[in-house]
Amino acid sequence: MAGFLKTEISSVVLLIFLFASFSEARDLIIGGKPNAWRIPTSESDSLNHWAQKSRFIIGDSLVWEYDGSKDSVLQVTKRDYVTCNTSSPIETYTGGNTKVKLERSGPYYFISGAEGHCQKGQKLIVVVISEKHRHFNGVSPAPSPAEIEGPAVAPAPTSGAGRLTGGFFMLALAALLVV
Repeated sequence: MAGFLKTEISSVVLLIFLFASFSEARDLIIGGKPNAWRIPTSESDSLNHWAQKSRFIIGDSLVWEYDGSKDSVLQVTKRDYVTCNTSSPIETYTGGNTKVKLERSGPYYFISGAEGHCQKGQKLIVVVISEKHRHFNGVSPAPSPAEIEGPAVAPAPTSGAGRLTGGFFMLALAALLVV
């Protein structure tokens, strides 16, 4: 009986650590690869295409890698995103290595600060899921930019999403607790 109870407790601890590892905040490289913050070559090369396939949670950080002498990242309002208005950003990021922590649910709008780049599609919408949807087990992709803003959708580069950090560590720790 004691062996069965130990196995049950170990299984519960393992599941708790496993679920905790999947909800950890992550650093996500924009576009899933270095230097993806650029004018897209096609709609399928859009950063919004990458963002639609990704799931962003509160606490995640977006990481931009770009040539800071030629470009910047502007966080803007929805209206400024649609119109590519660079005159009054919420935040301005420069230097070529930008990290932005996602601290609330809802949409975040980013455009290039380089003249003419936004109009050519160098822009991004990231939708952070709310706390009530954070532990949802089904697949729920982020809404498309068209669903958020209507027909003014802009292209930008694509690739796979970032990584889950700590998942392997938590699984290994849980396995050690079982033994």
